[in-house]
Amino acid sequence: MKLFITGIGTDVGKTVASAIVTQALEADYWKPIQAGDLDHSDSHKVKKYIANTKSVFHPNAYALNTPASPHLAAEIDGISIDLKKIAEPKTDNHLVIEGAGGVLVPLNDNDCVIDLIQKDYKVVVVSRHYLGSINHTLLAIEALQNRKIKVAGIIFSGDENQATETIILNKTGINCIGRIDNEPYFDANVIAYYADKFRDNLLKL
Repeated sequence: MKLFITGIGTDVGKTVASAIVTQALEADYWKPIQAGDLDHSDSHKVKKYIANTKSVFHPNAYALNTPASPHLAAEIDGISIDLKKIAEPKTDNHLVIEGAGGVLVPLNDNDCVIDLIQKDYKVVVVSRHYLGSINHTLLAIEALQNRKIKVAGIIFSGDENQATETIILNKTGINCIGRIDNEPYFDANVIAYYADKFRDNLLKL
């Protein structure tokens, strides 16, 4: 199974969700494009959270120096992101692929993060509760569905907001994999706790 983890925007909990999914499935992890914070990248963070010995962490196809939209970060580095040069790592294991920001974040003048999603990927959308998140979640899902990309599940991030979760699930008909609460901190033990909670739902995707 190949799971593409995307968010409704930046800083919605996508990396923590990716770590939970990776731990739950003892999957391999791959972030094709990392922009900025290369010494403490998302790959570093997920690796720190993982407690199993099976997961393999594959190198970024593009590791950009500036914390900015990938198209701008690449321009500052004097390069252009070429989708043809992004080769999915070969593995016999489950693979978790973490996107960058939201689905319409630009990678170059023509392509966006959504263009990284292959036909055999199952997409998981991470939605964080804030004023406006219903709109952002529905827009992200509609953008995916307009490309004939099926969303396999939603992970909610933040303390429970039943009204928000109910309207999103009712309008989209998409299954909720689980919710990640506003924890005081995340470490391998907390990630393992959520991995155990989410595992059955993930295996049903």
